[in-house]
Amino acid sequence: MALWVRYAQGETRGFGTLEGGTIAVHAGDLLAGAAPTGETLALADVSLEAPVRPGAFIGLWNNYAELAAKQGNATPEFPLYFLKNPRCVVGPGEAIRPPAGYTGKVLYEGELGLVIGRTVSNADEAEAEAAIFGLTCVNDVTALDLLTADASFPQWARAKGCDGFGPIGPAIATGLDWRALRVTVALNGRVRQDYPCSDMILPPARIVSLISREMTLQPGDVIACGTSVGALPMRPGMTVEVTIAGIGTLSNPYAPG
Repeated sequence: MALWVRYAQGETRGFGTLEGGTIAVHAGDLLAGAAPTGETLALADVSLEAPVRPGAFIGLWNNYAELAAKQGNATPEFPLYFLKNPRCVVGPGEAIRPPAGYTGKVLYEGELGLVIGRTVSNADEAEAEAAIFGLTCVNDVTALDLLTADASFPQWARAKGCDGFGPIGPAIATGLDWRALRVTVALNGRVRQDYPCSDMILPPARIVSLISREMTLQPGDVIACGTSVGALPMRPGMTVEVTIAGIGTLSNPYAPG
């Protein structure tokens, strides 16, 4: 298992593996062929950035059995997915802000994220599983009132693609068994979501396999596996923390204005 992070130190940007409070600096390609340089940095001396900048940022809807049962949704056989603007990605500690002039509800959604490590197209599930480089935390932020602003056209891309609406991090973990993981989300320390990833309707390898039949996935692409019960609006001044044991805590303040 390894925890991969990207960091900033002044004007310097880099990446490496995190162990305790120390980053082992690497060179090359994080997703293919990274090698340690021998340099180490104290985590306290750097700021963490989003560990990946996806070319495609895909989010799933209705992929957890408990939430589907609660809402009366049918069980999907194919991923019900939307595309988030990849430029909405922010890293740990960066503020989530609604777009200018928007005064409606802004929801958090804590999710497990899959980071693609190799090009994959029309893959079977074994090939798809091998294409998943690692796992990360995602907060799929949504401007709920924009989603339903026009009764004739649900605006998924607009509602979920605003600047800052895609926190990812703090790390990419390799070697984790997704079935053993839980996603928890806390607002100002109070847990609001706490659900097992084993409750997924479509598991990660199947998600990647099915999407790859229609869309070639490239290294660095991210798929957010959907959320479960407990997603609620945030209030100004709150800090939202998405935690997955083995990956870490993705913490971002909600700071309108």
